[in-house]
Amino acid sequence: MDWTALWLSLRLAGWTVAFLLPVAVIMGRVLAYRQFRAKGLVEALVMLPLVLPPTVFGFYLLVAFGRNSRVGDLWQSFFGHQLVFSFEGLVVASIIFNLPFAIQPAQRGFEAIPAEVREAASCCGMSPLRSLWAVELPLAWPGLMTAMVLTFAHTLGEFGIVLMVGGSIPGETKTIAISIYDRVQGFDDRGAAIMSAVLVAISLFTIAVTFWLSSRVGRRLG
Repeated sequence: MDWTALWLSLRLAGWTVAFLLPVAVIMGRVLAYRQFRAKGLVEALVMLPLVLPPTVFGFYLLVAFGRNSRVGDLWQSFFGHQLVFSFEGLVVASIIFNLPFAIQPAQRGFEAIPAEVREAASCCGMSPLRSLWAVELPLAWPGLMTAMVLTFAHTLGEFGIVLMVGGSIPGETKTIAISIYDRVQGFDDRGAAIMSAVLVAISLFTIAVTFWLSSRVGRRLG
């Protein structure tokens, strides 16, 4: 069992969820409530990672973050190492690639809130921020929980983007999915089976905890 790769995958998934949660709340709310001319284009761009092969998306990220790019050059200047083939590069790539898994469920959660509820909060003198915190977020909780679970689980098992942007550097970019692939390539079926089973168990546990939390929140709100 490659515990280092598993811990790296959990760290990557955790950081991705942490960064994408506020993005999901802001973007999901904007797309749910506001109508603007470029809304269709924005939604299409958000959904793009779902239809592009991970290798294609990873290639463009590799070009965008590489040493010869503006982003890669700035990163190298500030931090002294390149963004690609680093854990930080994996986090950035994972955030971009998981945008649809975070934003779309959040958007659906906000869309499920009746307009009358938001209007009532406004009539009660609540500021938009107070209404978001006290009224909208609790009601949109199932969508937000779905967004977090999908993002975490998808990041945990991601292979193509990780391989393209991070490679397979032990302790730095070699995630559990890459480690499983390496074990299969090395004809270590037993090791690959053990790591796959652990990954399945973590995913099932995460989903079960999410359903449990959602049901408790639903009963409390009801």
